Amino acid sequence: MSKKPLNQNTKFTQDFIKTFETDFIFNNEPQNRYKDLKSNLINSNSEKKQKLSGLKNLINTIEDCNLKKASKNLLFGSGNINSSIMLIGDAPGEEEDESGLLFQGDVGKLLEKMLLAINVSMDNIYLTYSINYKTTDERKPNTSDIKRYSKFLREHISIINPQILILMGGTAMEAVTGLKSKISSERGKWREIIIGSKTIPLMISYSPSYLIRFPDNKKYSWKDLKMIKQKIQDLNIKF
Repeated sequence: MSKKPLNQNTKFTQDFIKTFETDFIFNNEPQNRYKDLKSNLINSNSEKKQKLSGLKNLINTIEDCNLKKASKNLLFGSGNINSSIMLIGDAPGEEEDESGLLFQGDVGKLLEKMLLAINVSMDNIYLTYSINYKTTDERKPNTSDIKRYSKFLREHISIINPQILILMGGTAMEAVTGLKSKISSERGKWREIIIGSKTIPLMISYSPSYLIRFPDNKKYSWKDLKMIKQKIQDLNIKF
């Protein structure tokens, strides 16, 4: 029995299919899409941890830094590395340097209360400092210190890739935005910063350590926190 000649449409279809280089393999068994997604998330998480570890090691190679020489520990970051919210403080103090942990003592307790007031847990966000070594009342970070560490901070932000940045304190403000004015004139309004190819909204506010010394300004911090809460809702950020 002779084969019937292919009509023009059938021939076009077969020729078109042959242009694909990929061989399609069909399987009657159902595929576990959740397992594939979970595997991709694990790989992505592992890559992010590796980048953070590399950045921390790079910061640790800094030489001729008086802040580093006077410190026991490098305070890098803590919390959820996949969080949509990244909070940046000024610099660690004595308690943080002794313990090797971020935001300790009265500062940590106040920060925790501030965040819980807008239904945000410290465990659900990512925290770091603009300066990774201890500072004291006698040795505040100067512009040279801030510039030295700001390039590492920008890379830190890029790796975490947050949807919202919260800058608490003048050093954090200057490190990320370059602004050297008073917090009182810059807080309470949304700004944007471009890191790599991504535009990130940021809020500048008072640091917890400042609020402990000047509690009258807590009313302004509360206004900032309510704006942050609204932004979280607007961006539909889930924890």
